Amino acid sequence: MKKDIRFVGLDVHAETIAVAVAEPDGQVRSLGVIPNRLESLRRVVKKLEPTQNLRVCYEAGPCGYVLYWQLEQLGVSCEVVAPTLIPVRPGDRIKTDRRDAQKLARSFRSGDLTPVWVPDAEHEALRDLVRAREAAKKDQLRARHRLGKFLLRSGRRPPVGVKAWTVKHREWLRGLAFEHMAQEATFLDYLHEVDHARDRVARLERAIDTAIEAAPAAMRSVIDALQAVRGISKLTAVTVISEVGNFSRFARPRFLMGYTGLVSSEHSSGRRILRGAITKTGNAHLRRVLVEAAWSARYRPNLSAPLKKRQEGLSEEVKQIAWKAQHRLYTRYRKLSSQGKAPQQVVTAVARELVGFLWDIGVHAERAGTAA
Repeated sequence: MKKDIRFVGLDVHAETIAVAVAEPDGQVRSLGVIPNRLESLRRVVKKLEPTQNLRVCYEAGPCGYVLYWQLEQLGVSCEVVAPTLIPVRPGDRIKTDRRDAQKLARSFRSGDLTPVWVPDAEHEALRDLVRAREAAKKDQLRARHRLGKFLLRSGRRPPVGVKAWTVKHREWLRGLAFEHMAQEATFLDYLHEVDHARDRVARLERAIDTAIEAAPAAMRSVIDALQAVRGISKLTAVTVISEVGNFSRFARPRFLMGYTGLVSSEHSSGRRILRGAITKTGNAHLRRVLVEAAWSARYRPNLSAPLKKRQEGLSEEVKQIAWKAQHRLYTRYRKLSSQGKAPQQVVTAVARELVGFLWDIGVHAERAGTAA
């Protein structure tokens, strides 16, 4: 019965865990600070038995979901909660690990906490790989910027008509030489970092292709189906599936839109309704690739050769949704642009509607995979 449930709050750090429990009689007490080790966690669970009456929560953070899986193995129900949605009292000016654990236990008992989705092993592994590739792309951009700014300071300009980071541009870089040894050493180091970043990105992209081939058939079917939409390449589809997980966990498309942070903020009171910029409170990795994909709505609907190839073997229903998405998003882009909206605002609005079509395709592919 609910009156026998004990709600436990854990304030988790790399080396320690502060533990607090909200008793059925209303008392909230601290159980102290324990080492962040499985043996210590097992002792606390044994102290609070029976496990079927325990409900444990902790904040999502850099420690990941290891603690969640450990508690599940011990037979304890656990939830990972969103830290930004934890209620905060305005007058509270004291923050300690013990007080944070007590606040978690108290808020968990009252139902004021918002749980986050905990990925399974396949989704978490794929997400780590995709995010590693994203980090590598950022490092590659920084390396190219360093080299480009060094050449700019040195007065070196590529030949007219040679675009940056093309084959001809690489040949031009290889032929450069500097009078001073210090500049030569700097140039060679920057160039080496650019080459290293390029090889790193290529290596991670090959690993992603291998991971997709080894993924479960249901996951592969969703990845293939998402690529039916114009602007959604393989890497974008993999990023979406690794960050979203199961589309079916969202009852409606607008819930997924809120998860991406692409919905408008609102501050309304009485008859006064004020909507502002997007909330950006959702998944930033997912939001980035969706906005990038939405730029394809600038072009009128068309089935290019690469898109036709990606749609081979897909169901007619998925193809129809993708074709409908092209018309809808193109019309939306043209309409908002004609109203004088900034391009960034237009693309953001288009990305929000793109989420609805991806949800529709994802749910259909998941149901088809389940039926198979």
